[in-house]
Amino acid sequence: MRPQNPVIVIPGITASELRDEYPVRPESVWSAILNHDFERICQHPEDLRYEAKEPARVRADAVFPLVYGDLVAELRHNLARKADEPVPVFPFAYDWRQPLRLVVQQLAGFVQEVVDRTKLLRHYATSDWFDEPKVDLVGHSMGGLLITGYLAEFGKKSQVGRVATLGTPFQGSYEAPIKVLTGTSSIGGGEQNSREREAARITPALYHLLPGG
Repeated sequence: MRPQNPVIVIPGITASELRDEYPVRPESVWSAILNHDFERICQHPEDLRYEAKEPARVRADAVFPLVYGDLVAELRHNLARKADEPVPVFPFAYDWRQPLRLVVQQLAGFVQEVVDRTKLLRHYATSDWFDEPKVDLVGHSMGGLLITGYLAEFGKKSQVGRVATLGTPFQGSYEAPIKVLTGTSSIGGGEQNSREREAARITPALYHLLPGG
């Protein structure tokens, strides 16, 4: 019997921790609870590959465990047909500041990594899955848009079996990027401020959430 495909969970915007790797000791500049350092995550408006405040080298670190930890754990538990044959479930952390086309390329590399890692598991290596490997994708909010972009880019080469999306604004939404438009809502929790608004305005991913974006 073919085993359950490995699963990749793709979180929504702002739900991946960001880390500045430039210092000798890496520093968390965006995390689930305490750190929302808008000056440090602010991208340079003329070249979005880099940050506005230097020196910096900001990278995605981990998916917020408080938001997605239970989902990942439940998928691992409930999808397994046998207790000794676990289903690998991989959270995909990404730099949510970047344009989606760049993150789609990173997702493609991650899909291949998941396939390669899963081939090392004995109950997958000895099954029909090994000859025709597939992954299933679960996307929340912005994560669903990333899945759509990935499928549009790679089509039949995508190695995707099934897709599930949760709360994805396929027709656009003003709620998530409202900070960009009015500066009256918070992307990071707490009171809004001018530095937060500036960080939002040069975060390309937010604009993909707008209707027609």
